[in-house]
Amino acid sequence: MLGPKPIRPIHHYVLPGLFVLSLFVALIVRSPKQHRQQNLQGEIMGTYWIVKTIHGDSDLQDAIQAELDAINAKMSTYLPQSELSLFNTHQETTPFSFSNETIEVIQAAQKVSEHSNGAFDVTIKPLVDLWGFGTNKSTTPPSEQYRTAAMKKVGYTSLTINAKTIQKKNPQMEIDLSAIAKGYAVDQIAQLLDQKGHANYMVDIGGEIKAKGKNSKDQYWRIGIETPDTQRGAYTDIIELQDMAIATSGDYRNYYEQDGKRISHTIDARTGMPITHTLASVSVLHPSAMMADGWATALNVVGPQEAITLAQKHNLNIMLIVRNKKNEHEIQYSNQFTQYRIIDTQKQE
Repeated sequence: MLGPKPIRPIHHYVLPGLFVLSLFVALIVRSPKQHRQQNLQGEIMGTYWIVKTIHGDSDLQDAIQAELDAINAKMSTYLPQSELSLFNTHQETTPFSFSNETIEVIQAAQKVSEHSNGAFDVTIKPLVDLWGFGTNKSTTPPSEQYRTAAMKKVGYTSLTINAKTIQKKNPQMEIDLSAIAKGYAVDQIAQLLDQKGHANYMVDIGGEIKAKGKNSKDQYWRIGIETPDTQRGAYTDIIELQDMAIATSGDYRNYYEQDGKRISHTIDARTGMPITHTLASVSVLHPSAMMADGWATALNVVGPQEAITLAQKHNLNIMLIVRNKKNEHEIQYSNQFTQYRIIDTQKQE
């Protein structure tokens, strides 16, 4: 975590015209010590999941999928009978009952909201839909009138959260946990693996990753932060993930263009507008994948300068990729992030 020293660009790179795409696992061949590795995968929450473990477990695939399906049944905005969907269609201000799991995620989200001054907000769903990135798919920016109307349905402080129930001040408010639920799911699968006695594993759900122990080459799990060009496999950086989680948020994948302007899927709930600043990507290291996931989104909303300020204040371990005036990428790390970096990124499997 960050110490009292300010964040500064300890290592400063310029990457002309390239965009960071996603996190992926890069296993580097170096150690002669070998173990048998089990690779499992599936689909959930509209994306993929991958679990790599050392030593086999014949029941693991079904156990992982069952756990993820159970989480999705509670927190999906696409399954009409999920807890979240039923809450969103609950046009009342009376208390709505939730499971302990969903309450836990929403409480964690509220903590990130408070610490980020509302940059992270799970009630943002009406705005996400309005701008065409949710259940309503569109590439036409909304009018000021519609944006003003949607803003009245948004505001994390308008949720009253109790031990078992949540109340909304405006009956038309809706919750979207897509910016934190994948991280929670990663933590839950890691916990499942711990309970089954696995001491070495890597869990990846849609780019939110948590790792423990070492891989089959007896190395810490190596995670590449990819910079795509015409070919895949170009890395901005590679880190060794040591009993830690990492999440990345950026504006480089989900967007559309209108009149030559990029309309990002990342919406600032405080203004109701898509982000327009120069922060292309932010990665957060944290013991909790759920908190890394939520904070990555919050920092992506606020932009590079405020992200640095918040990281210092809350001891967040971050990597920022910022576009300069030449549309090149400049990279900044918090002081503690550098200890996870692999300097030689040329050795790849």
